[in-house]
Amino acid sequence: MQHERGQEPAVAEGQRGGSHQPRRSWWAEVKEALSTQAPPRQTKQLPPRARFSLWYLVIALGLLLVIESLWLTEALHTLSYSEFKQFVRDNTVASLVLTRDELRGRLKEAREIRGRTTRLFTTVRVDDADLVPLLDQHGVQYSGRVESQWLATLLSWIVPTLLFFGVWLFVFRRMGASNSIMTLGKSRAKIYGESDVQVTFNDVAGVQEAKDELIEVVEFLRYPEKFQRLGGRLPKGVLLVGPPGTGKTLLARAVAGEAKVPFFSISGSAFVEMIVGVGASRVRDLFTQAEARAPCIVFIDELDALGKARGANPLMGGHDEREQTLNQLLVEMDGFDPRHGVCLLAATNRPEILDPALLRPGRFDRQVLVDRPERQGREDILRLHAQKVKLGADVDLRMLAARTPGFVGADLANVINEAALLAARQDKDAVAMEDLEEAIERLIAGLEKKNRLLSTREQEIVAYHEAGHALVAASAPNADPVHRISIIPRGIAALGYTLQLPTEDRYLLTRPELLDKLAVLFGGRAAEEAIFGDVSTGGHNDLQRAADIARRMVVEYGMSQKFGPLAFASTRGPMFLDGTAGGAKDYSEETAREIDQEVARITQETYDRVREIITRRRDDLERIARRLLEIEVLEGEELQHLLYGHRQPLVQPAPRAPVTG
Repeated sequence: MQHERGQEPAVAEGQRGGSHQPRRSWWAEVKEALSTQAPPRQTKQLPPRARFSLWYLVIALGLLLVIESLWLTEALHTLSYSEFKQFVRDNTVASLVLTRDELRGRLKEAREIRGRTTRLFTTVRVDDADLVPLLDQHGVQYSGRVESQWLATLLSWIVPTLLFFGVWLFVFRRMGASNSIMTLGKSRAKIYGESDVQVTFNDVAGVQEAKDELIEVVEFLRYPEKFQRLGGRLPKGVLLVGPPGTGKTLLARAVAGEAKVPFFSISGSAFVEMIVGVGASRVRDLFTQAEARAPCIVFIDELDALGKARGANPLMGGHDEREQTLNQLLVEMDGFDPRHGVCLLAATNRPEILDPALLRPGRFDRQVLVDRPERQGREDILRLHAQKVKLGADVDLRMLAARTPGFVGADLANVINEAALLAARQDKDAVAMEDLEEAIERLIAGLEKKNRLLSTREQEIVAYHEAGHALVAASAPNADPVHRISIIPRGIAALGYTLQLPTEDRYLLTRPELLDKLAVLFGGRAAEEAIFGDVSTGGHNDLQRAADIARRMVVEYGMSQKFGPLAFASTRGPMFLDGTAGGAKDYSEETAREIDQEVARITQETYDRVREIITRRRDDLERIARRLLEIEVLEGEELQHLLYGHRQPLVQPAPRAPVTG
């Protein structure tokens, strides 16, 4: 028989103490009752335990102090010393306790004093020699009390100390363990386990030569005995160099993913701190952790932030924190044994500023170039990133690869992503070829500014400006074919652009090709001058680029008739980053003046040639500009039809930097 929880089990009266059954003990009855209890209740999920807060204790102590203060105020009444002596003379004081600072007494009967009824009072003790005789005279019982001050003295030292450490602990807990003062010297490298890195060489495309170089590192980490039996050793360091966005970091992660070893990833800037010695301590801790987890890969991204050549900043005297950190890195790279299987990978796009001691054999044994992909590499990259995107039937990735020379992997990934966003914005079922072309234009010329309204006069100036670029490009024998002309504003300052497509990837440019590039850049300004008799500010970017090309021809390339095969730029600029031509000047002021004159001569002769083309083909210029004002965007095939009266097919590889104006 089941019973509800908390009820006594029913026992027959005849069974209690009956002769036919032995009497059971109370413990047996309790066990029987427990065994016939209702089914055990379901365990309730306890609410989360409340976290204790220091503020609760502070509030409680404050309330106690307030209550105590109110109670004492109500129980004790403070008298002036003259009132106290008057009470003694009136024989109303029963007893008195004398301390060093005050007198506390009790009245014989409760009295109302200033609206309060009380028997207890207190007053400040005054140095009065007549007090004791007065108390004896009126029969007041009095006694002295010595108050101990050790607790107050102790608290005056302990409480501020505890408060200081409490605030200190609270601040550093809020900062987190990674930012604690105790962890400043610890390495901040992110550590990935063998199974955490899911990137492999199948996820990297367009850099086949770099992959082939790194496959040997992977094989050594996986099968070290294959190389050690012949006395070979793992390279201590492999430096990945190349332009930004080519996939250097992705390659390093792919090496770790292929080798199935732990992967330490840290940036070069994470070593250098304001506190002296922290960077060197982090380098030591990084290599200690790496040797404990060998075989493994240590990857330092943006090595130029740490490994810049020493002595580059003479104001610091060679003792700044960055140089100390670099010295420690050099020592650690000499100290660890490559047979343990620790491989150091680093990436940079500024190899020319690295310290020579860092690049010598025995430290970074190999330098692997991760360059801009060629046409087939761009197609492989596009195909890799397009796997996660639904493409339309009209998409030709081979043609897109031909239209994007100079693009790196990050640019191509952005093209695919932008095209997918454009198609989704228009509620399309798949990404079409026009979406990809629009994404390329966005990446090159910027976002289309539909709300930027130009006046009729400005539209005419922009139309003739871009028509001048296109006409000179069609007239120059070594210029790239024109793919598209637009007078729709894009980007920050471009009111129009002329897009040229090279027919193939180029790694060398001849002097006639550079002069024709100059001519195309001057085409917009010359057209404005021929039509309107004046020039506008729209061609400032063209003039800057033209001046840079002309100066490089004289200073770097030795393409000047006056100076011949001489290069005046003694210090190279950034190898993989866009920068100004030339470096430190080690030639005289007279030579500099002659260089300026030669640059001016080249640009002026080219500009005169452009003006002659514009004057001779002014009718074609008018026809192109009027058509641009009608439709705003003119394709290359229609341009050929306007110029030559028939459609001439154009090879459409892809945009370099457009001529904007």
